[in-house]
Amino acid sequence: MRPMQKTPQTSLLKWYARRGRHTLPWRNTRDPYRIYLSEIMLQQTQVATVLERFYFPFLEKFPTLLHVAQAPLDEVLKQWEGLGYYTRARNLHHTAQACKGQLPTTIEALIALKGIGRSTAHAIGAFAFGIAVPILDANVRRVLHRYFGIESRDEKGLWAAAYALLDTQHPYEYNQAMMDLGAMVCIKSTPKCDDCPLHEACIGKESNPLAYPAPKPKKSAPTHHLALLVYRHEGRLGLVQRTTRLLQGLWGFVQAPIDNAIEGVYLGRVSHQYSHFGIEGEVRLIDGWVEGLEWFEVEALETLALSTLDHKILACYLAQ
Repeated sequence: MRPMQKTPQTSLLKWYARRGRHTLPWRNTRDPYRIYLSEIMLQQTQVATVLERFYFPFLEKFPTLLHVAQAPLDEVLKQWEGLGYYTRARNLHHTAQACKGQLPTTIEALIALKGIGRSTAHAIGAFAFGIAVPILDANVRRVLHRYFGIESRDEKGLWAAAYALLDTQHPYEYNQAMMDLGAMVCIKSTPKCDDCPLHEACIGKESNPLAYPAPKPKKSAPTHHLALLVYRHEGRLGLVQRTTRLLQGLWGFVQAPIDNAIEGVYLGRVSHQYSHFGIEGEVRLIDGWVEGLEWFEVEALETLALSTLDHKILACYLAQ
């Protein structure tokens, strides 16, 4: 039999057969919902965190996309609690309702759904339906930047590179392999070039892999100093439902600029770091009814979706 010609794709697939993360649960299913859920959970979160704390509990609560569609948004946000980037959960709920719990089978129809971008649509298409398209997550981007020697963060150029390297005969294995290669070998700060199945033709290895892509200009993250107000009336606590894009739909305590005029009992300080800014806050307890707040028994807060910062505020109150 004629031996298989060695190509970057065959070298990559051989490496993946030996080294790939084959036991990941979303790789042992062709269920579009489970694949979709894993993709959006992994967009801003590490694999270990998703596996240990979020993926299985979410599926236990919502075993199908139809269950997500039929649930109130509050329940979906509560189950997402702690995972952060809550826009993902709101988009998941919106999409589940828009498609009536059944994801479409074409790339074009997937992209038309809220919160499903091109790479996520391609991932669902390749992994659930076997469509020959590449994906472009953070790990794959890094591999492509280095392999082709692409310095600029040009989206159009990266997609062209992704299609140029794609193994159209094995889109499932190829895309999984590219993600694993970026996560395990072509890592950000200390790439293991000698272990890479693509090293023979990699431009980055021959020069300086850390130069690809060109580093982003560093931006300092501002810190907002706030008063974090726990209003209490007849044993109940007053909360507001967030309307800002970052935490829309979640419940939380009142935030206000720090002002000497603000009264109340000082309970302590808490802080939290978001992706683009931080919050440092004084927690103050104020007794009295305030119009415009929703009032809850402390025990009832367990059923509400709160941000990590608001959980810290609640813990500060409970520790008094």
